[in-house]
Amino acid sequence: MMHRRAAALVMALPLAACGVNSVPTAEENAKARWADVQNEYQRRADLIPNLVATVKGYAKQESDVLTRVTEARASANRVQVSGDQLSDPAAVQRYAAAQNAVTLSLQRLQEAYPDLKSNQNFLSLQSQLEGTENRITIARRDYNQAVQDYNTRIRTFPDAVGARIFYGAKPLVPFQATSPGAEQAPTVNFGS
Repeated sequence: MMHRRAAALVMALPLAACGVNSVPTAEENAKARWADVQNEYQRRADLIPNLVATVKGYAKQESDVLTRVTEARASANRVQVSGDQLSDPAAVQRYAAAQNAVTLSLQRLQEAYPDLKSNQNFLSLQSQLEGTENRITIARRDYNQAVQDYNTRIRTFPDAVGARIFYGAKPLVPFQATSPGAEQAPTVNFGS
């Protein structure tokens, strides 16, 4: 009984040095890093279109407000009262109404939109775009490092022995040039 345990222990030692555990651990680490890359791509695909839509919405809303104010100011400037018309109550009333329209537009702008946000939203979007691309770059770098560690492990002694005998391990492919689909950075378009 004691001899069997000793024999099992003696046989287990070479196996422990042959990558029996380290090879699958390194492979799973590389797969997990690849999942991180995919996660960052999905985050980008989900986040960026929503951020762009939000920025576009704010920009359109602010554009509409500023257009109304500009139009009110332009129409107020079109209504003129000369010194000869000061005795005409209708002319003075039209002039006063036009000026009141500008005042009301400016008050609405000030009350409803005291802090126009398009510029801040564009800056935030720019920051999010940069941050997202940085996260993807880091995830790809971490994946490539995990692939390098795995590939080195399955090619060097003593782990190469266990990698071939027990797992038939093959090298993993590091991340290379972009391919179609989610790996492509989205085009930011503020047009239609």
